[in-house]
Amino acid sequence: MNDEADKQETEKFDAKAFLKTLTKRPGIYKMQSADGEVLYIGKAKNLKNRVSSYFNKQNRSPKQQVMVSRIVAIDITVTHTEGEALLLESQQIKRYKPRYNICLRDDKSYPFIYISSLQDFPRITFHRGAKKRQGKYFGPYPSAGAVRETLKLIQKIFPVRQCEDSYYQNRSRPCLQYQIERCTAPCVDLVSKDDYAQDVENTLLFLEGKSDQLINQLIAKMEKAAKDLAYEQAATYRDQIVKTRNILEKHFVHGEKGDVDIIVCAVKAGIACVQVFFIRNGQHLGSKTFFPKTIEEYSPDKILQAFIPQYYLEKQVPYELIVSHELKEQDLLQQVLSNQASHHVVISPRVRSERLKWLQLAQTNVENALLTKLADKQGLYARFLSLQEELGCAETPKRLECFDISHTQGDQTVASCVVFDREGPLKSAYRRFNIDGITPGDDYAAIHQAVSRRYARLKKGEHESPDILLIDGGKGQVNEAEKALAELDIKNVMIVGVSKGPDRKPGMEKIILPGEQQPLEITPGASGLLLIQHIRDEAHRFAITGHRQRRSKAKKQSALEGIAGLGPKRRQLLLKQFGGMQGVSRAGVDALCSIDGISRQLAQRIYDTFHLQDA
Repeated sequence: MNDEADKQETEKFDAKAFLKTLTKRPGIYKMQSADGEVLYIGKAKNLKNRVSSYFNKQNRSPKQQVMVSRIVAIDITVTHTEGEALLLESQQIKRYKPRYNICLRDDKSYPFIYISSLQDFPRITFHRGAKKRQGKYFGPYPSAGAVRETLKLIQKIFPVRQCEDSYYQNRSRPCLQYQIERCTAPCVDLVSKDDYAQDVENTLLFLEGKSDQLINQLIAKMEKAAKDLAYEQAATYRDQIVKTRNILEKHFVHGEKGDVDIIVCAVKAGIACVQVFFIRNGQHLGSKTFFPKTIEEYSPDKILQAFIPQYYLEKQVPYELIVSHELKEQDLLQQVLSNQASHHVVISPRVRSERLKWLQLAQTNVENALLTKLADKQGLYARFLSLQEELGCAETPKRLECFDISHTQGDQTVASCVVFDREGPLKSAYRRFNIDGITPGDDYAAIHQAVSRRYARLKKGEHESPDILLIDGGKGQVNEAEKALAELDIKNVMIVGVSKGPDRKPGMEKIILPGEQQPLEITPGASGLLLIQHIRDEAHRFAITGHRQRRSKAKKQSALEGIAGLGPKRRQLLLKQFGGMQGVSRAGVDALCSIDGISRQLAQRIYDTFHLQDA
């Protein structure tokens, strides 16, 4: 039956007729299925030769045969050069994420360190996103944690301020950072512009990797201070030299003075792992690990061949990429990346000396990360099998969703929905729902509203259907979830309630099924119960985080915003004139009337807002 169905579907696409008219110019091809799904996107120097190869039955793998059997249309985009085709292919893969391509799951921009240039006392800070502000940017760093660690280290050596400008501009006395010698308090003029500028210059030298120049300058200043009998200042320079050397010993890459990325790949049991080690200005900034999505097991060189253009598209490209494997299209990649970066980019698969040691270290790390991933995946799959057995499912579940509710005495109620598949938490599918229009504290109504809103979107095809829907709660919550799904006419979703057991201790949970009077008996120590606990705890964490954010946002809302007749401009004017909210709250009606645009009636409303509620 399957062979006949595949044959009928193949006959929908007339490959011979299509290939007769296909051009031999470079470009990309996009293969589509009957339901409009993009199956595969590829690029070719000669489109006709490349696309024809897919219909040669002798050279196709079993998975390619399945893919070809689903093709009903192929869209062609012709380009001037193969390099243009490579860039367009990478853009399209990132957009559509086709099932049969090697897809990089990484859509985050990378963080930088930013130093402003238009201020008398510049600030050094974390930055992510477009580089619109004037100043200097250093990075990219592999993670926000790597940036914060670097900022913390810099602050210990060169006390350049890291506070928000709004905080800095409203200080009347030094903050704690000054007390612990992490800032020189430019906010209250405790440091001169020249001395502060010197700290900024030293910070720039450190971030630019000019360590020798920095240390030599500090030594010269230390000797001069000692000669002038300024021993306290000389000791400060000495401490800066010692701290700088200690940091450089840990983070400096000997033999590397430029911008280099080391990219290594390992493949095992159908899972591919890629690690990128970032070296900027001779300093090792850290590494980032990726697990590209693949439909079959590819060799490491093919993984890297697909990874590099997708990863560096619209990103800053270093001068050299050291790779763990020879790449078939190395020259083409070098040409495309050089054009994109506006400087020459070299891809080096063979290195020696110190560079070889760093490459070997990266390979050791990627293999260790892959083994860890494999162990986690095997353990997670075993938990899914155990869950199937404990719940009596006909098939092993593929997708789980769990709901939880969080509020404070009924206020700012937030519902969370977290999603797990056989890879673990699927965070891109997580959702939160702000619950309104219910009786405060009514968890049953909150669950009903959240499930209804979530699965109304399922009916619209916005996300996949879960095999099991877990509800953090007892029979009441389970019944409301069941009602919500029935109202939407959604079937084939198993609902499971997870009620906290005696003393709320892990492992003592009661598993509740709709229509059952007694909780389900779970085998003590079953790994399926650990999976339930994991997703329940994750839903709880996600709900609490959302609730705290909503509560915090409500608290931050100015009391002035609820006063009729007081618009944004007048609110801002009041805050400036009285030095902030505290000053406004202390002002009398006559003082408020003295502000342009504030009538006596409006002043009285402002005064009453702060004083009647205290009565």
